[in-house]
Amino acid sequence: MRITGTFLDEISHDIPHQNWGPHEWDADFSHMKEIGIDTVILIRSGYRKWLTYPSAYLMQQQGCYQPPVDLVKQFLELADKHRMQFYFGLYDSGQYWTRGEFQKEVDINRQVIDEVWKQYGHYNSFKGWYLTQEVSRRVKGVIDLYAQLGKHCKEVSGNLPTFISPWIDGSKAVSAASGNLSREEAISVKQHEDEWSEIFDGIKGAVDAVAFQDGHIEYDQLGTFFEVNKRMALKYGMQCWTNAETFDRDMPIKFLPIKFEKLRLKLEAARKAGYDKAITFEFPHFMSPQSSYISAAHLYDRYKEYLKTLK
Repeated sequence: MRITGTFLDEISHDIPHQNWGPHEWDADFSHMKEIGIDTVILIRSGYRKWLTYPSAYLMQQQGCYQPPVDLVKQFLELADKHRMQFYFGLYDSGQYWTRGEFQKEVDINRQVIDEVWKQYGHYNSFKGWYLTQEVSRRVKGVIDLYAQLGKHCKEVSGNLPTFISPWIDGSKAVSAASGNLSREEAISVKQHEDEWSEIFDGIKGAVDAVAFQDGHIEYDQLGTFFEVNKRMALKYGMQCWTNAETFDRDMPIKFLPIKFEKLRLKLEAARKAGYDKAITFEFPHFMSPQSSYISAAHLYDRYKEYLKTLK
């Protein structure tokens, strides 16, 4: 199972910024290309008041700050140059949908989708959309949120694909701000299947792929949950991807590059389950030779050695 896609985490609230400019980003796209990555996904175009592009709508209506660099334009140009596919991640208000005001989140993002497609839809590499609001359970309103946003993305862009990347509400689903690494409460496989079957049934036709994050469950649970995820995706006409996290949730320091043995175990589980694609969160911080973490460069080397063993 080869990693062929990565998120680009330029608007984050729990990952340190690396302060890269155009030169560093160009070099990183080359490193990605070297190991077979063909898809880059902007994880979110904005979070609260921070933006990756100068959105006239969000600066005026949400009081967002004007960014000094248009990163969406920069990433699209690099994706064109390196012949990659670019997926645009929507805006996360950080407030409306988290407190149950789902329609407000949808209404804001409809404007963002229209604005972005008008400004950037002409780039050859603009190939899809990422619905950035992440959930793990069947919370009230999430089906309508995904269905409305997915349909609007498709209507505006001529049916370009959309995907989501939820997490599994397992024993390691703890807040990044918490000092704990795990918890006793964890969803059962049956409850996970019941809730996500209902979600998938409500969003089929609006969402084309699901990439469950793989770091919130124990390693000996990967096979069971992955098999269920694949079965549900097939039933509701979606592609089943894995979001292979390249950071370690088992360490007291949050977050550091993962031990290669763990990454390999997760990728092998996805292969055995017949997953369609592997993406990661995320290459620039946790797997790049020029990451601020030196162990990321070593992970890159170990992964390249692993690729040579695959047939």
